[in-house]
Amino acid sequence: MAAYILRRLLLIIPTVVGIMLISFAVIQFAPGGPVERVIAQLTGTDVAATSRIGGSGGGDLGTGSQSQAGSGASVTSSKYRGAQGLDPEFIRQLEVQFGFDKPAHERFLLMMWNYIRFDFGTSYFRDISVIELIVEKMPVSISLGLWMTLLSYGISIPLGIAKAVRDGSRFDIWTSGAIIIGYAIPGFLFAVLLIVMFSGGTFLDWFPLRGLTSENFDELSLIGKVIDYFWHLTLPLISMALGAFAVTSLLTKNSFLDEIRKQYVVTARSKGLDEKEVLYGHVFRNAMLIIIAGFPGAFIGAFFAGSLLIETIFSLDGLGLLSFESIVNRDYPVVFATLFIFSLMGLVVNLISDLTYTWIDPRIDFERRDV
Repeated sequence: MAAYILRRLLLIIPTVVGIMLISFAVIQFAPGGPVERVIAQLTGTDVAATSRIGGSGGGDLGTGSQSQAGSGASVTSSKYRGAQGLDPEFIRQLEVQFGFDKPAHERFLLMMWNYIRFDFGTSYFRDISVIELIVEKMPVSISLGLWMTLLSYGISIPLGIAKAVRDGSRFDIWTSGAIIIGYAIPGFLFAVLLIVMFSGGTFLDWFPLRGLTSENFDELSLIGKVIDYFWHLTLPLISMALGAFAVTSLLTKNSFLDEIRKQYVVTARSKGLDEKEVLYGHVFRNAMLIIIAGFPGAFIGAFFAGSLLIETIFSLDGLGLLSFESIVNRDYPVVFATLFIFSLMGLVVNLISDLTYTWIDPRIDFERRDV
C-alpha cells in the first residue's frame, strides 16, 4: 500500500503541471488581457464583469495611471487594441507591471516556481494577495457547500434505503418521479421562483434577498446569529438542493437492491432474522461501501464549492462569483492560483477516496490490481 500511495503522490506532479501548462497555453491565444483592460479603462471602453469590480480595484488602477497615459508622445501603432494616442513608455511600464515583458515560457516557469513555494502573488486589480482573497470568499462557499453536502447525504441515504425496501411500490414510483423532475429543473430558475414567491417579489416577504448575514449581525445574541445565518441560507440551499438528491438517492437504492438479492441475505433470512436485522446488520455495510467511500471527496470539496448563478441571484460573494469575475476581468493571478489549488486538492482528495475504499473493505487491494 505504501508503494501505491507513493506512486499516486508522484503522479500528482506531472498531472498538475500538465493542467497548468494547457491552461496557460490557452490563455496565450485568448483575446484581451490585463494590459488591454487598463487601456480600455483609460479610454472609457471597459466593461467589467460586475459594476462592483469595475468600480473598485480596476478603476483605481486606471485612475492612478491617467496622468502618465496622457503625458507622453502619441503612439501611431501598437500591438494592443485601443492603445493609439498613449505614451509608449506607459505601455512598457504596464507590460513590466503585469510581467508581459518576459517570454511566455519564462512567465510559466516563474509562475510554477512561485506556486511550488505556495507564493500565489497579488491580484492585478485588487490590492490584496490571492490567498487573502480566496480566504475572504470562502465563508460563502463553505456555507453553501458544507450544508448542501450534509443535507444531501442526510436525506438521500434514508430515502434510497426506503426506496430499495419498497422497490416497485407506489412510494418508489412517486419519489422517483419527484427526484427526476427536481433534477431536470435548473436550480437558478427555481431560485428566481423562490425570490418571487417568498422574498418580496410578488407575494410573500419572508426571507432576505441578499447576503449571508444581516447588517446588525454583530449586535445579535448567539442564538440570534444562528437563526439569522440559516435564515439567509434557506432559499439558496433549497435552490441548490432541488436536484442534488437524485444521484445519491438512486445510487443508494441500486446498491441496496444489488446486495439484497445476494445469497448471504437469503441465508440470513433463513436463520430467522427479521428484516431490520438483515438490512442493517448485514446489508448496510456492504451496500454503503460506494457511498461512504465517496464521502471524503464530497465533504472536502464542499469547502470549495461555488455556484455562480446561485451566488449571483442571491448576492452572495463566494468562490464561484470570484472565479467568473477573475476570468472576465483577466485577473490572471487569481485565475491560475485557484486552478492550481483546486486541481492539487482534487487529486489529493481522489487519493483519499481510494484509500477509504480499502479502509472500509480490506479485500480491495490496489497494488494487486496494478500488477
